[in-house]
Amino acid sequence: MNFLEKIENKQEIITISDELDTKYEVLELLKKYPRDTVLLNNIKNSDIPILSGISNTREKIAGFLNCKQTEITQKIIKGMENPLKINKFFEISDEKEYISSKADLSKIPILTHYKKDGGPYITSGVVFARDPDTGIANSSIHRMLYLDKDKLAIRIVPRNLYTYFQRAKELNKDLDIAIAIGLDPATLLATTTSIPINADEMEVANAFKNGDLKLLKCEDSDINVPEAEIILEGKISISETSKEGPFVDLTDTYDVVRDEPVINLSKMHIKKNAVYHSIVPAGFEHRLLQGLPQEPRIFKSVQNTVPTVQNVVLTEGGCCWLHAAIAIKKQNQGDGKNVILAALSAHPSLKHAVVVDEDINIFDPEDIEYAIATRVKGDEDILIIPKARGSSLDPVATPDGTTTKIGVDATKDLTKKEKFQRVSFDY
Repeated sequence: MNFLEKIENKQEIITISDELDTKYEVLELLKKYPRDTVLLNNIKNSDIPILSGISNTREKIAGFLNCKQTEITQKIIKGMENPLKINKFFEISDEKEYISSKADLSKIPILTHYKKDGGPYITSGVVFARDPDTGIANSSIHRMLYLDKDKLAIRIVPRNLYTYFQRAKELNKDLDIAIAIGLDPATLLATTTSIPINADEMEVANAFKNGDLKLLKCEDSDINVPEAEIILEGKISISETSKEGPFVDLTDTYDVVRDEPVINLSKMHIKKNAVYHSIVPAGFEHRLLQGLPQEPRIFKSVQNTVPTVQNVVLTEGGCCWLHAAIAIKKQNQGDGKNVILAALSAHPSLKHAVVVDEDINIFDPEDIEYAIATRVKGDEDILIIPKARGSSLDPVATPDGTTTKIGVDATKDLTKKEKFQRVSFDY
């Protein structure tokens, strides 16, 4: 079963046959289908169709994790805490469905999304690298700006890949990398999990897949990547940089232009019937893949404070980054306030947190609003924390990154529980 068939087996796909240009036209159409999986099979000047939206709902992601959407957080926690070693390795050169050649990005339908963008961007590319000292593998999604047929500028933030790159600079040696495009939602999700630097995200992916993940050995380095529609091999230059940006980030606002490292590509391996996976910037797929892996961090921090936490969600309306709703089984009057403090500290970018009782569906914005409407007394249940470190993505944050954080305790008063009993729930 090929990649597209695997997606079709789990999701309904809308197929568009109109000819579309990768510059603006594809995005203009995709924005009409924010929650759908869309296949565009008539791309101007390209033989490769574009697929988008494979991870733009919790239900789709849950389908590939073989769980309910309410169980995603626990599934991620289980995978992070019980990674599985990988024992299936193959040579790319032995995989007959790949056509290998010198890198030429002009053959890939890379999209230019908006008129002020810095240029065409790869948005679903997972970068694979190894720690120059320990050899431990890392994988992470990065946006990459097309510069030339064999050059990309990559945005790197201070996490694992950044650490590897800094070490490569100290060793005065370019960092070997591979880029995989066209991975299933479970594998993509694993690459965004927050695990220690001495752990391998692919072992989390293998846990998600019950040990069925196979890796392909690259030709120009000792890097291994999952089977993907497109695999690029190259190096991150320790001496060459380029302007990167503007780019539309999670909050649907432009990120600033920076000098970022350049990737020099050597080879590419493209499947004979490949599709190119594109993630819409600031769309639901972008938000969920970045936000979902933060929910376990919040859950575990809250659980240390209030063991009866039920679930956590970073809401789509809050860009899956700035707003959280936490459901608890309240046991003590101060539980709601303690949960707010635990959540805000667990995810420093979190701006607003709402705590509700277990009878509130945190996946339903209307139900959360109901809790705020009926269980909040403003002068007692709203916490305001000024001048806290927030998210660089928050448009109202000050230049030094600080903002005002708010917590809303929308839980029942335990001394008057009968006043808050939802009658319709008793039928």
